[in-house]
Amino acid sequence: QNHRRLKLVLLCVVTMCRAVPINDLIYRASQQSDKLHALSTMLTQELVCTYRVHACHTSSLQTPTDKEQALQVSESDLLSLARSLLQAWSDPLVVLSSSTNVLPYSAQSTLSKTIQKMQEHSKDLKDGLDILSSKMGPAAQTITSLPFIETNEIGQDKITKLLSCFRRDSHKIDSFLKVLRCRAANMQPQMC
Repeated sequence: QNHRRLKLVLLCVVTMCRAVPINDLIYRASQQSDKLHALSTMLTQELVCTYRVHACHTSSLQTPTDKEQALQVSESDLLSLARSLLQAWSDPLVVLSSSTNVLPYSAQSTLSKTIQKMQEHSKDLKDGLDILSSKMGPAAQTITSLPFIETNEIGQDKITKLLSCFRRDSHKIDSFLKVLRCRAANMQPQMC
């Protein structure tokens, strides 16, 4: 009985997702990535983060460095890049979540709650981008693996570096999805 209900619910969810137009999915994904980037920005500002980001675990991924370059990249490739960056942060966010105890006590609660929100938004965005990529074809479904090498020492400096890297990458994801949203709305490139 419960098994049949689960199948029915899953069938309804799949059917509903397929019925949502790509423009709406892109718009929703863009809104979700905007929230994710806002959270990472808020968190790095709370930690008075002045850390210069040089080498993040995602640095090897070749991405457009500005809007002009992003406008030259295909929709499928932009989506693939966004999904690759997002996937690369699943393990580091877990590490961050479990490492808040090394921070001063006053920052632990805020940091823990914000990282939990970032994990939730990341998962929601990943789920949405997975649906979107399935509608856009094989090129959009490609994900480049960017391994995260966890070290035993996770102090405040490491947390600050990870948060700075996450902020940088969440900005990239947000920018790529905004370009996709502009294209889906048939806006002129200068309006993006």
